[in-house]
Amino acid sequence: MAELASGELAEVAGGAVKAEAIATRQRISLKYLLDITRDLKRAELIRSKRGPTGGFTLSREASAISLADVFRAVDGPLADVHDESLRGLSYPAPAEALPEVWMAIRGSLRRVLEEVSLTDLVDGSLPADVVALAADYLTSTDQRHPR
Repeated sequence: MAELASGELAEVAGGAVKAEAIATRQRISLKYLLDITRDLKRAELIRSKRGPTGGFTLSREASAISLADVFRAVDGPLADVHDESLRGLSYPAPAEALPEVWMAIRGSLRRVLEEVSLTDLVDGSLPADVVALAADYLTSTDQRHPR
């Protein structure tokens, strides 16, 4: 999706990007990429065009597509827990608070992934709170695992 948003691999400005070009640049198999594009088309995040000038394009502006949209299209619900709704999930004591932990995990993922658009990713202009979370992560990781 970042490759489509950047447009760098399009043969003409604003044109479609060939799957082969993306697979080569990202060093992934073409078959795997085509499986992903099928999911992205089903979610109406991309369009495909056949023919010599064909390939893939975003179905809407990159700024209107969040990373959460992409993850959900490819992987399903964020932070999936046994394919169950968290609202009805319960555990017996002493793990009865675990549904709240799952809700916090899902909420944190959602907050970050819904806030970052493809444009933010491609431009490297991530929202300040996302940058701060990443910095906190690096700091805590360095404290746990000094170099």
